[in-house]
Amino acid sequence: MGNGILITGGARSGKSRIGEERAKELGENILYIATSIPYDEEMKRRIKKHKEQRPSYWITYEGYKGIGQYIIDRQQQGITYKGILIDCITVMITNLMFDLKDVDFDDIDNVNFEYIEKEIMKEIFVLREAIKASKVPIIMITNEIGYGVVPESRLGREFRDIQGRVNQYISKLCDELYLVVCGVPLKIK
Repeated sequence: MGNGILITGGARSGKSRIGEERAKELGENILYIATSIPYDEEMKRRIKKHKEQRPSYWITYEGYKGIGQYIIDRQQQGITYKGILIDCITVMITNLMFDLKDVDFDDIDNVNFEYIEKEIMKEIFVLREAIKASKVPIIMITNEIGYGVVPESRLGREFRDIQGRVNQYISKLCDELYLVVCGVPLKIK
């Protein structure tokens, strides 16, 4: 196990706020990794709100690809932080999924979801190495999307399944796991 802390919960459960509070407890020198892409006005507003909530002195890295390698490279360069906060793994997976140029989601019956999951897991494996090598806590926010109704579309069902397996994999690497319900963190491990 490494220095991983996984915080999960449903939409608007308070998981990002809990993750930010936990990061603030570590000190001022925090690396905040934002995985969102401002692709429409709603997402731009969400990103703006998140920026306003977190301390302006945190170092922000925006990206969803190569996050694990970025963390490893920073450590090898001797750049230190008190902690790292990744918000969020679910958005990272979504972006990685739709970034695959050789997948035609318009022809959903012929989409190879095993291939998609393998490509996503390549990124997760490098993140695993970063967690294992980290000397500081890496706090990761992710969504628990398996509690609702079964998604109507195949794409929704496949995404839910990939997300669930990624969450299981990451949780095994973490020393701490929290489920956030109604703004309250419940420690699972």
